[in-house]
Amino acid sequence: MNEDVSTVSPTLGFIIKTIDFQGYKLNIWDVGGQKTIRSYWRNYFEKTDALIWVVDATDRLRIGECKTELIELLLEERLSGASLLVFLNKTDVPGCMGDDEVQRELELDSISTHKWIIVRCSAITGDNLTEGLAWVVQDARDKLFLY
Repeated sequence: MNEDVSTVSPTLGFIIKTIDFQGYKLNIWDVGGQKTIRSYWRNYFEKTDALIWVVDATDRLRIGECKTELIELLLEERLSGASLLVFLNKTDVPGCMGDDEVQRELELDSISTHKWIIVRCSAITGDNLTEGLAWVVQDARDKLFLY
């Protein structure tokens, strides 16, 4: 958010950021998705309120792999209370997958253990990034008032 994106590349390893958003401090762990580091993902699950799953809307070839990894993650006990925000990235590219296609391919309707939402976005333009984080914050607020 408000960063130079001209040199952005996929995350290799992980990046930790804290951002102030709507009066809350959000600790964000950006963990890369390469196969070689997926076994380390479990090191980042403690006290997770939300899982933000970024899907490349232009990559139909790997959507099956994306689904398999997501389903496996959602079975993790330490993520049992976490909500799921699916950021559908690169939606500004013509011919990209839409919400319905991604919802179907990821089988999101079968997820009853986590509250979820799809938010179309563009990491390059910043479109809807704020809206996605607003949903995460509101969802966390709603959970606070349940206990």
